[in-house]
Amino acid sequence: MKRIMLAVALLASFVAGAQPKSSVKSEEACIAAVNKAQAAADDAKKATKVKTWMTLASACMEAYTSPQGAGWIGASEQDIKLVMSNVKPVGKKEQVSINGTPMTKVHYPTANYYYNDQGVLAMIEVTKPYVENALDRALDAYVHAYAVDAKKTKLADITSGIQKISQSYVEEAYNAYGFGDQVKAGEKFERAFRVSLTEPYASPDTASLYNAALMAYMKEDLDRAKELFSTCLEYGYEAKDGDVYSKLADITTRQGDAEGGKNYLEQGFIKHPQAQGILVGLINYYLTNGENTDRLFELLDVAKKNEPNNASLYYVEGNIYAELGNDEKAVEAYRKCFDVDPKYAYGFIGEGLLHYKKASDISEKAQNEMDDNKYMALVKDFNAEMKACIEPFEKAFEVSEDKDLKTNLADYLKSIYYRFVDEGEEYKAAYDKYNKIVKEGL
Repeated sequence: MKRIMLAVALLASFVAGAQPKSSVKSEEACIAAVNKAQAAADDAKKATKVKTWMTLASACMEAYTSPQGAGWIGASEQDIKLVMSNVKPVGKKEQVSINGTPMTKVHYPTANYYYNDQGVLAMIEVTKPYVENALDRALDAYVHAYAVDAKKTKLADITSGIQKISQSYVEEAYNAYGFGDQVKAGEKFERAFRVSLTEPYASPDTASLYNAALMAYMKEDLDRAKELFSTCLEYGYEAKDGDVYSKLADITTRQGDAEGGKNYLEQGFIKHPQAQGILVGLINYYLTNGENTDRLFELLDVAKKNEPNNASLYYVEGNIYAELGNDEKAVEAYRKCFDVDPKYAYGFIGEGLLHYKKASDISEKAQNEMDDNKYMALVKDFNAEMKACIEPFEKAFEVSEDKDLKTNLADYLKSIYYRFVDEGEEYKAAYDKYNKIVKEGL
């Protein structure tokens, strides 16, 4: 029920499902293979053959992956000892902190392996690459292969190869982020995106583009972030809850263009009226700049005309009124949701949360109240608001068909009823009911 939006969708294990490498060649073998393949590519006659370039691409990719060793993300230390029995660690294990996370670092001749506190391999850091710029050289070879493959006999292999290169840059980006290097992570994410545009793969990795923009944003490189976020919109990528609009609005406003920031928020609001970040941003803009907040309702009316049966738009309307402090209008809008769609639970949830937030505010105020009489008056108001949560939350529980949401609601109701178990058997029975749901499920 309470939604939390993460700043960046970066995964701890960035190559989930990876498997041991089928072959790991020595440095000498890799260099020899790349040099031989490059010599063939430099030969004018051989350069007209697709096989020449495919061989070079393959050699470069093996030279890129081999220094990593046979390990893979998600493997246990025992797995690694088994598949790398012929490669011995160099020196002793180290206990290190990577970006605030404790890990065990194991040195190998060409790479460092980092295990988390469960003994699972979480990161691989290549310390001795065999061939410089191996990925870019492999990409260049695939591009040449595509150019000379008139009959497109290797189209699938070339496409797959380019995709693997793009993914390799993604993995490097996650690694850099894991080590706390946001600048390098951003560069690698952007490179992954650029590679993904390469023909014949040509499948824009907009998630990496967004992450590249996010890295720049986090490092306060606002010009760069704005350019990349704008490119996201050009490719039709708006991120969860229209976050690209929120970020562009923030950047533009911080650069001194409040009107431009508002325009981004309004664009985002039209497409993502349920996005709380965009909604709050717009409300703050109108209030800060002394403008009429009726503009919000004008934008919402446009959305309602486009989707007259969309109950969530009335939920958004309730949120607007709630943010503006008009509780009566907020409840009116929340209850309208049920009229539009009897199965839509969030109108009731909005009403319940309105009272729950007021109760929380009263509780905070009571904690700082030293006068006993005033304190007891606040306790009375707190209990009234908590009891006012019950009916809308129970209605939401009844109409919802989402098991996770119902369980979440049961958790709220359990906590509320627990406060009043001494006031009557009906409160104790209700507490037992919802407590059982939370513990045992539906």
